[in-house]
Amino acid sequence: MGEKNTSSHLPVDALPDSLHAVCQSIGKAGGRAWLVGGCVRDLASGLRPKDFDLEVYGLSAERLVNIVSPLGRCQHVGKQFGVLKLWHHGLEIDIALPRQEKKTASGHRGFEVSCDPDLTPEAATLRRDFTINAMMLDPLSGALLDLHHGQEDLRNRVLRHVSPAFGEDPLRPLRAMQFAARFQLDLASETAEMCRRMLPEAPSLPGSRIWQEWQKWAHAPHPSYGMKILQETGWLGLYPGIHALLHCPQDADWHPEGDVWIHTLQVVDQAARIANRNGLDQETHEYLVFAALCHDIGKPETTVSYDNGRIGSPGHSQAGVKLSLQFLQAIHAPKRMGQFVRPLILEHMTHMHGGPTAHAVRRLAYRLKPANIELWEMLVEADASGRAPAPASRPALAWLDLATEMQQNKSEATPILTGQMLMDLGVSPGPGMGELLKMAYAAQLDGSIHDQASAISWCLRQLEQKPGKESPGD
Repeated sequence: MGEKNTSSHLPVDALPDSLHAVCQSIGKAGGRAWLVGGCVRDLASGLRPKDFDLEVYGLSAERLVNIVSPLGRCQHVGKQFGVLKLWHHGLEIDIALPRQEKKTASGHRGFEVSCDPDLTPEAATLRRDFTINAMMLDPLSGALLDLHHGQEDLRNRVLRHVSPAFGEDPLRPLRAMQFAARFQLDLASETAEMCRRMLPEAPSLPGSRIWQEWQKWAHAPHPSYGMKILQETGWLGLYPGIHALLHCPQDADWHPEGDVWIHTLQVVDQAARIANRNGLDQETHEYLVFAALCHDIGKPETTVSYDNGRIGSPGHSQAGVKLSLQFLQAIHAPKRMGQFVRPLILEHMTHMHGGPTAHAVRRLAYRLKPANIELWEMLVEADASGRAPAPASRPALAWLDLATEMQQNKSEATPILTGQMLMDLGVSPGPGMGELLKMAYAAQLDGSIHDQASAISWCLRQLEQKPGKESPGD
């Protein structure tokens, strides 16, 4: 395997020493290890790779196992595909033999895979999806093998398929979506056309793989790029609620940016920015971005044009709940996603109907569960800031400030009246106690109960009003 196809070099000094050691052991045995896939793309982009994938040429599977097994803990993770996972001095490395794939049936899984240590890089890279993922790097010499001009596409921010084999896997349009969102890429026109031709196979995709690609999209810094890919390829039509946002008009005074689709693209990017700014954990980050994507999904059903030329969407928050849940089901999101997104969508206009009061904050915190006012305020900020050229703003910040002061920014108020307090007053456990606790919490949200003394007084009044009941202590 010569260097004639090596287009350039990349610095490899920053690569982990343990990775170099593994590659040297493979080299001494007569093989050659190349870094492939996302780690090479990241290095070419000036990013630090999170994962390391090696493709080893010139060694049989048995010989490769014998070489790497003494180096650390070694596990077969894809035996039929010749894939090993090696843990060497704290570094996790995926090691595979070059392989060929032959389409044998429809769908994402309809392939016959065979490993061939004597396969050439030219043949092996043809099975990769995009040119930016088809580059190969020698970790020892820094030689970069770029047979499909991936570096050029990366510089030009173009996402382009490697070969006609791209069209054999219907998962790849969704991979295009998340790659575009992660790296601000535009889809090559010929690749978009190939994706359009793959639409009939979309129903064959496993739900877990669909969600995996959408989950990566949700953590990308520029989600709007992924949504544009779905629009260009026709795959947006798989999600009717989102597709309906296209060309749905809005009042220009409130939305100088344009229609609901343009607004939504801006809002998801703002949500990603806010999530990263606030350092949200993985799940909360996803809740915010998907709530941003779906927050106006009810507008196409409710938008009306008035005689005075104004445009409105009365009730779009309520209408959006069912549609958002249908969308989340279509992308196979976990059920908990819907539990968080539902109240966020339902309440995303609440701040427009009056300023914050202690009573309003308590009620809002209760209605938002399992989400909270902190997350709700982030969604409101993303919504208000997704109106460029209008400036970004935080119209619900006063609500968050008051909720924080009341210690209800992260969760609803803790019930003051408890079952033990009722038993101390002589109330027996049972349905009656449960009803009394429910009524007491409603009174607490309204402000009638604010401490234990007021809770006990309220409870005694309720018990005295019940006919045929003796007051505690009689």
